[in-house]
Amino acid sequence: MGKVFDGIDERLERWIAAQPVFFVGTAPLDADGHVNVSPKGPVGALQVLGPRTVAYLDLLGSGAETIAHVRENARIVIMLCAFEGPPRVVRLHGRGEVVVASDPGFEGLLRAYDFPQPTVPETRRAIVTVELDRIADSCGYGVPLMSYQGGREHLDLWAAKKVRVGGPEALLEYEQKYNSVSIDGLPAVDLPVTVSD
Repeated sequence: MGKVFDGIDERLERWIAAQPVFFVGTAPLDADGHVNVSPKGPVGALQVLGPRTVAYLDLLGSGAETIAHVRENARIVIMLCAFEGPPRVVRLHGRGEVVVASDPGFEGLLRAYDFPQPTVPETRRAIVTVELDRIADSCGYGVPLMSYQGGREHLDLWAAKKVRVGGPEALLEYEQKYNSVSIDGLPAVDLPVTVSD
């Protein structure tokens, strides 16, 4: 029922672009570490850069497990499910690379790709690029049919309020508290140090 592909062709690229959400799975090397699966979006956040390369814009979150794991060992899988139309699951296995927003090359990558942009630019945390070593689909018969109603505004509203109340450094302070290390203590997002008065 499933198929392994040599690369992402135009038909599969169109299907990927139409999915409103994708899931990213990673794990640390330590057998006692926590495996992580994170939902990502919105539509268009995952870009196909070539037959065996994809990238996505990673936004600020309550943790940074994916970034920490990819920085430690590069292993990553991206899964997409058809919640409408014919059933299908696609898994993109590969080796990831993280470019965080404070890296010199971040702005150039941001301009090169057509990611949907958040209302508050400071919520752009990283770009994750993945070189794929396995591209496969499966039946997806167990995935329920669900209708897409639209994206949530919560991150934009939360970030805008944080900046309005605490100034631009408020989001940086949040990142330093919640995104600097993983729950297992692995280094995650490199952030500039803020100086208190």
